[in-house]
Amino acid sequence: MGYEMLVLGIETTCDETAAAVIERQTDGSGRILSNVVRSQIEEHAPFGGVVPEIAARAHVDLLDGIIASAMSESGVGFDKLSGIAAAAGPGLIGGVIVGLTTAKAIALVHDKPLIAVNHLEAHALTPRLTCPLAFPYCLFLASGGHTQIVAVLGVSDYVRLGTTVDDAMGEAFDKVAKMLGLPYPGGPQVERAAANGNAKRFNFPRPMMGRPDANFSLSGLKTAVRNEASRIDPLEPQDINDLCAGFQAAALESTADRLSVGLKLFQERFGTPRALVAAGGVAANQAIRSALQDVAAKAQTTLIIPPPALCTDNGAMIAWAGAERMAAGLIDDLEAPPRARWLLDAKATAPAGFANTRAGF
Repeated sequence: MGYEMLVLGIETTCDETAAAVIERQTDGSGRILSNVVRSQIEEHAPFGGVVPEIAARAHVDLLDGIIASAMSESGVGFDKLSGIAAAAGPGLIGGVIVGLTTAKAIALVHDKPLIAVNHLEAHALTPRLTCPLAFPYCLFLASGGHTQIVAVLGVSDYVRLGTTVDDAMGEAFDKVAKMLGLPYPGGPQVERAAANGNAKRFNFPRPMMGRPDANFSLSGLKTAVRNEASRIDPLEPQDINDLCAGFQAAALESTADRLSVGLKLFQERFGTPRALVAAGGVAANQAIRSALQDVAAKAQTTLIIPPPALCTDNGAMIAWAGAERMAAGLIDDLEAPPRARWLLDAKATAPAGFANTRAGF
């Protein structure tokens, strides 16, 4: 079995600078030849979150070396590449410009096709890189900037079934960590503290439970945590553990309910999904993975979660999405614009009460 195409992928939408080379084989399967990721956690940790200007400068400093490393590890020369893929959005616009401009320069110099990839589509298609998976399937995308339930019907064919009306899930985890004095990045810190806490100590709300739509809301839950923390201040270590456990349990119960509705809507509109797929950095949380397994079992479908390294932002997912789009005949020109916001489902509209500027990408 030979390969159909080799694609270089570049990812710079937030605080990971990444590049990878993947091979799409003639049977449609994929193989990662290299996947180099440089996290900027240390640069942003003093500020408790990602600073866009710092992120953009770091991408400028790091990207050329990371691309060189990815090409070297892959054993592939630029002349052998079938195409150059870059995340063209959504994301922090400074970083997006760095990655997309670099990809355009490489494509121009080496006379290769350019594929401007929607970062969300890359998450949506990643499971097809790691295992055989036919369309259609249901995607739960949860990260620092996105919380969506999406029907993945084919390459470039998506229908959003639900989204957050305020905070994204990863954003809520990070904000709770920050208000409790936990280090950045907050999501893993909350998960770690929750493992040692009593989830029943605090009676936190379960937002949107029982609603017929599949939308999410986490702002009220986050506020409830802040109110309890203020009430019992000063906080002892066990207080923090219990607050994290209660918050995570409420978030998981709400998520399970929202996903159950989303799968029901999928079934009504598109038939039985081939799988429930989870992607995005939040999918690396082991408690969330366990909750998703229960949801999938109740819906009598398969749960597929890529390896943690492919759930968080990386170049392989961009390269794979580029290969999938090339195979479908979807090529871009050098005028492809960088986008701070870019809906995966172009027909989607914001739900009532929608206020968050990040989660609506």
